[in-house]
Amino acid sequence: MSAVAEQTQVAPRLLADRINALEESSTLAMTKMARELAAQGHKVISLSVGEPDFKTPAHICEAAKKAIDDGFHGYSPVAGYPDLRKAIADKLKRDNNIDWKPENIVVSTGAKHSLANVIQVLINPGDEVVIFAPYWVSYSEMVKLAEGKSVVINGAFDNDFKVTAAQLEAAITPRTRIVMYASPNNPTGAVYSENELREIAAVIEKHEDVYVLADEIYEYINFTEEGHFSIGSIPALKDRVITVNGVAKGYAMTGWRIGFTAAAKWIADGVEKLQGQVTSGTNSIAQKAATAAFNGPMEPSIEMTKAYARRRDLVVGLLREIPGFKVNMPQGAFYAFPDVSYYFGKSDGTTQINDSDDFSNWLLNNSYVSTVAGSGFGAPDCIRISTAAADESLVEAVQRIKDAVATLK
Repeated sequence: MSAVAEQTQVAPRLLADRINALEESSTLAMTKMARELAAQGHKVISLSVGEPDFKTPAHICEAAKKAIDDGFHGYSPVAGYPDLRKAIADKLKRDNNIDWKPENIVVSTGAKHSLANVIQVLINPGDEVVIFAPYWVSYSEMVKLAEGKSVVINGAFDNDFKVTAAQLEAAITPRTRIVMYASPNNPTGAVYSENELREIAAVIEKHEDVYVLADEIYEYINFTEEGHFSIGSIPALKDRVITVNGVAKGYAMTGWRIGFTAAAKWIADGVEKLQGQVTSGTNSIAQKAATAAFNGPMEPSIEMTKAYARRRDLVVGLLREIPGFKVNMPQGAFYAFPDVSYYFGKSDGTTQINDSDDFSNWLLNNSYVSTVAGSGFGAPDCIRISTAAADESLVEAVQRIKDAVATLK
């Protein structure tokens, strides 16, 4: 055995157990595979990554340039610059009816970082985190890292993949510490209405040691007439709701890596304490750009949302023409999430499709369209398709999928 091969076998055994226990992010894994196929010369249409295809608005970029010229080159405060924390507090009051002071805000390196911080701060080994499924792929792995236990509740397809208050009531135990959900949802696009969230809040209110971790990163990409409702605006739960949001989706700023936590002071202090030992303050220039985003005009975000709504209608209409696909109508975000279980057990004569992982991998290798298997989102009958792409690419991608599944018998 070569030294390289021997080292490859030994290395996983030497990694910490917590790392060996983690699953690889399915979204990042599919994106990597798509890039590898593209590098080989294949015309891959990548619909696996959850990233806006628009450029960051010009006024935000100008603020970043000015920050460079003004000399914001040093370490930033652990919790974020005061003007950004104030801008976030103002945004929460204006858009969400959540009244927090800047001292209740901690800025982190993306909303993903914010979520991970909160779970590390609140979860002890054996504590339970109730997760509404389908869920974003990293939720359960974050809980695993904190040595907690994920208790997954599945939202029914017929209820737009949304969990009910009755389901939540049945899932809460004396070990429950956090209830975690996203609205608008990644991967389904489901949006919880004010009435639905008030019913969920009424359940949580009865359990005084249970906290809510509300992921609102897709807040501005909402197609409903009612609009976005934040559970943190309910007075009875104010001190028990941790709101996480950021600039990635609504402002097309994924690479800027700015997220935030808004919570009771003792929770915010805990997050700041943890962050001070792990990353310290996040990127100084990106913080100045984010300040301009929260304080600036919303017209660019509104126009992007209109484009996402048009693409949703286009893609859902086309997917519904594929035999065997069951497709709900997303109310937010930029994904379609069809149930493809009709094709499980079918084969093209060479490969048999047994589950959504097989289906997603088979599509990539046979039609050169990258999607993400629903298994990583807690919905093994589905695949996630990003609609954050040009119309012509979306049309071609769905046609390739339609042609490919026609070979499955």
